[in-house]
Amino acid sequence: MGFLTIYRDNYTDSTVISNRFIDEYMQAANDAQLKIYLYLIRMMSARLDTSIGDIADKFNYTEKDVVRALKYWEKNRLLLLDYDERKNITGIHLMDSGAPSVNMAVEAPSVGMTTYPSMPGKPNYSAEQLQAFKSDENTARLLFVAEQYLKKPLSPNDMRTILFIMDKLGFSEDLTDYLIQYCVDRGKRDLRYIEKVALSWAEQGITTPKEAAALSGKYDRTVYDIMRALGRSNMPTETEVAYIDRWRKFYGFENDVILDACERTVLATDNHRFEYAESILKSWYNAGVHHKKDIKSLDEGHQRAKTGRPAASANKFNQFTQHDYDFDAIQRTLEKNISEQLV
Repeated sequence: MGFLTIYRDNYTDSTVISNRFIDEYMQAANDAQLKIYLYLIRMMSARLDTSIGDIADKFNYTEKDVVRALKYWEKNRLLLLDYDERKNITGIHLMDSGAPSVNMAVEAPSVGMTTYPSMPGKPNYSAEQLQAFKSDENTARLLFVAEQYLKKPLSPNDMRTILFIMDKLGFSEDLTDYLIQYCVDRGKRDLRYIEKVALSWAEQGITTPKEAAALSGKYDRTVYDIMRALGRSNMPTETEVAYIDRWRKFYGFENDVILDACERTVLATDNHRFEYAESILKSWYNAGVHHKKDIKSLDEGHQRAKTGRPAASANKFNQFTQHDYDFDAIQRTLEKNISEQLV
């Protein structure tokens, strides 16, 4: 296992955490994610070497737990991960946390890591910058309208998010207005959610309300129900929509069957959820499942097999063991054949 060599000049015996991290990210993160992120910053401050294996040992996690936490912070754009051609982690950059970049070399392979398009980090705008932003007549009108949509006065952090969306993501006033309205119409008034949607739109090249409306109109309510069931709050990507289309159209499952698979997926893993749900639904399809009551037959057969009791009747449902997934093998197969599976 390679070591992560972290450099910083002018070392002092302290670790500095930005207020933005405390205000906007601590509440949503779990224990492992917080420990690993803070530990990376602490090691950087002390100019000490570490590795994914060492971090796992220190906190009694698996290496997969560590990689999963790194991916979480990458999704929240506080980390940027570099990979080689074999998808091994080759670098970590700490973004917008009041700390310089962390570079590391790792020999062990990563587990199905996903890269994301490079997007600008959100600056920690000063009070003077916020005041200048609010002083503009058009911006002042937009902020007033946003308060009406959100049904609350905007905090400084709220205004920083809106400024970031307009300043760094390049959203016009009309597009920002539409963005906030779009999220509120879906019952989402949290600026963190609104920022995630804005980042998704920016990644997809959305520049006008018309383009945003065309994008959001591509998917019906069921798509968003499935996204939420898998813990996703972003606009669906093309790959995610392809999975959902496969489950509904090729497998022919009704929503209650798909949502059952999503529930089991969320209980089983917080990583690669679409792939994991695909493994469940494909197995159900191969076992001849058509309705939710068929799943009950599979579960009962699996329970009888576990307890050693003979099955009351021999049928194809009893041959299916729904919880015995070798997810690593499934993921390797999916990565190899994903383009063929989604045709």
